[in-house]
Amino acid sequence: MVTPAAKREAVAHLQTTLGMSERRACRVISADRKSMRYRSRRDDDGDLRSRLRELAQQRRRFGYRRLHILLRRDGIIINRKKTQRLYREEGLTVRRRRGRRRAVGARAPAPVLALPNQRWSLDFVHDQLVTGRRFRVLNIVDDVTRECLRAVVDTSISGRRVVRELADLIAERGAPKMIVSDNGTELTSNAVLTWTGDAGVEWHYIAPGKPTQNGFVESFNGRMRDELLNETLFFTIGQARSILARWVDDYNTERPHSSLGYATPTAFAAELEKQRAGSTQPVASPALMRDNNGRSLVAAG
Repeated sequence: MVTPAAKREAVAHLQTTLGMSERRACRVISADRKSMRYRSRRDDDGDLRSRLRELAQQRRRFGYRRLHILLRRDGIIINRKKTQRLYREEGLTVRRRRGRRRAVGARAPAPVLALPNQRWSLDFVHDQLVTGRRFRVLNIVDDVTRECLRAVVDTSISGRRVVRELADLIAERGAPKMIVSDNGTELTSNAVLTWTGDAGVEWHYIAPGKPTQNGFVESFNGRMRDELLNETLFFTIGQARSILARWVDDYNTERPHSSLGYATPTAFAAELEKQRAGSTQPVASPALMRDNNGRSLVAAG
């Protein structure tokens, strides 16, 4: 589809290079002559475009919807479609990365009450320093509030280290009703199996080859990979820990989360606590499920 602006340029080119009249050039291009005299009265929105480019530079993997939320936080109230138009005109469209092949199969839902600390998900993500030395990140996510409760960075994380981190986290927040993970060697070690029995926490292992059953932390890992790990060079483990900690804090307190109605995980968790304190029925996500007793439930995966 050729835009009116492109047709005006084509007509001007024919007039300049071939000496055509406007009437003949419009006939060749199939353009309406009235459109040749059109002059836009729309403001150039220079300040708005500048702020949008600045935000897009800071958040290179954010699309126009999340940038629109950030503009509203700055007090810039405009229509979402205008944000989309300026975003497209400024050439800020995020290039989609090629996705990996995903496991195909039925999910195994494990409903929980729509409250914080009902279920945590664990998983590892890998990266490397500029020297080639590899490191791992143990991510722990609350499935209901989508908060990243902890991101542990080290070159090696054993089952005993996993147990220590979970024990420290439980001391801070209290124990969850359930923990979900895959069948990695660290997570099926004797240290973890012994700890679950002693701590009285139910540990659910997903079916092998079915990462969709652990979808909340897998989605979080994808965001971390896309927005941070693929965009950052790490020189030391200490630097990696510092950068990861800042990103996790930003993820929890600043980044709009689409599945939470573009609220932040921290704000959403606070709202759930307020609802619970007021004895109102909490609602955790648009994917809400209800059992026969009318209790609010959230499906896993």
